Amino acid sequence: MNDLLEKGIYIASESTFYRILRKHRQINHRGRTAAPVKKPITTHKADGPNQLWSWDITYICGPAKGLFYYLYLIIDLYSRKIVGWEIYDEESGELASEVVTKAVLSEKIRLADKPLILHADNGSPMKSATLRATMEKLGVLFSHSRPRVSNDNPYSESIFKTLKYRPAFPSGGFKDIEDARAWTYRFVSWYNHTHRHSALNYVTPEQRHKGKAPEILAKRKKTLEEAKRKHPDRWRNRPIRNCSIEETVYLNPEKEPREKRRD
Repeated sequence: MNDLLEKGIYIASESTFYRILRKHRQINHRGRTAAPVKKPITTHKADGPNQLWSWDITYICGPAKGLFYYLYLIIDLYSRKIVGWEIYDEESGELASEVVTKAVLSEKIRLADKPLILHADNGSPMKSATLRATMEKLGVLFSHSRPRVSNDNPYSESIFKTLKYRPAFPSGGFKDIEDARAWTYRFVSWYNHTHRHSALNYVTPEQRHKGKAPEILAKRKKTLEEAKRKHPDRWRNRPIRNCSIEETVYLNPEKEPREKRRD
């Protein structure tokens, strides 16, 4: 096509050329190299608490350069509540099994009613035989990120950023592992019970987890509607603030296919 354009000839657009080639099956893999394989997207959804969890491990600095502690953290994707966490001085499948088991017992989950999906990346502790055996015993289902895809576990990455960017986070490192555990305990308490999460329309993760969000948001809506009724000039024909919340949460939802371009 570019050769024709250089000769001053225009027949059709590039999309038309490709459409005709596709119609006659002329855009197929050719040659000796392996055909590209499309990686399936890890897609899950939850419409209530304790249906879909995400977990990961992040390192936090210790008292000396090169000394780290490892924070194991599990978050419920529906409510954003931290349902389990521990800090250890190493990474292992055995320790991960302990954290998962404690979280399941703490939440009093009856897995016979509806299976729980636990999503993680492809690190060694996440795919260890010990953890797999523990999850099978508990009745928890596996879910892993696509290989070499860095954004398949976004909820865990997001909460680690929230943790490490807290003003009180000791960027110079914790003095010992007990100091790290004490600080994280305070963070988890604040995050679950006080932090008004923007993704939850500013209710706390605990309120969402306990099913209190609709009632709280309904009260806000009623207050705003009453304020607008009394002082309509303050809104200038604009609607009140949105007081709704998404009832279904998706992990890596598949994108809707784009409409085919027409010439």
